[in-house]
Amino acid sequence: MARRRKRILPGFGLTMGFTVLYLSLIVLIPLLTLFLKTATTNWKTFFETITSARVVASYRLSFLASFAAAATNAVFGLLVAWVLVRYNFPGKRLIDGLVDLPFALPTAVAGISLTAVYAENGWLGVPLARLGLKVAFTPLGVAVALTFIGLPFVVRTVQPILQNLEIENEEAAASLGASRLQTFLRVILPTVLPAVLTGFALAFARALGEYGSVVFISGNMPMRTEITPLLIMTKLEQFDYPGAASVAVVMLVASFILLLLTNLLQWWGRKRGVWV
Repeated sequence: MARRRKRILPGFGLTMGFTVLYLSLIVLIPLLTLFLKTATTNWKTFFETITSARVVASYRLSFLASFAAAATNAVFGLLVAWVLVRYNFPGKRLIDGLVDLPFALPTAVAGISLTAVYAENGWLGVPLARLGLKVAFTPLGVAVALTFIGLPFVVRTVQPILQNLEIENEEAAASLGASRLQTFLRVILPTVLPAVLTGFALAFARALGEYGSVVFISGNMPMRTEITPLLIMTKLEQFDYPGAASVAVVMLVASFILLLLTNLLQWWGRKRGVWV
């Protein structure tokens, strides 16, 4: 019988035990507590809470603004990743570092900065106001803030795929008479599409739970610019813990669905040979 290889690090049993314990303490138990808190209310009260006009309005704003922000980042995030991968230019490292700034920047700081810039007396708010376009304290401002915090998810997801994309395939397509548009649609896009969709899903999920960068620029007007995370905080401040938990469960289920979608997209990418 072959001798078992001596392992320097602990084996599967010990590491798996620590993994389950850590995830239980940090993730599973807090989420389970949320469901248990919701269970203290009856079904009628639960449905009345999550389907009230104010709550539905917050769902509509959160989901539509998050979708718009994620879709915008899917397009321009691909463009940013393309420039960073395919071209060398002065200041490339600086721009590459700026992409990660929304990760490191406190969300409250981002919210204050965006509000100052897009307010009616701000640097960008003044020329936009002359065009009849108001950003701060409108749903558009919410979408702008969510676009700001979601850009790195698309860029950092697409960038490795573009780095591994063989330029020879594009050159072969060009030599066969394909135009630039045909080369992009038939050679490049099918390869990067799973990564773009994954980045879109990650940015969408991140935007749904965003609070700090939105609370300043939105104006927090009920039925107009009130996002769901802010409504949850409002219910907590009013000591309506069952109501806050009920709304939070809806957002938690939406996050689980997006997580499942992200995993399916990654599986699709691996099946197509895009990811290893």
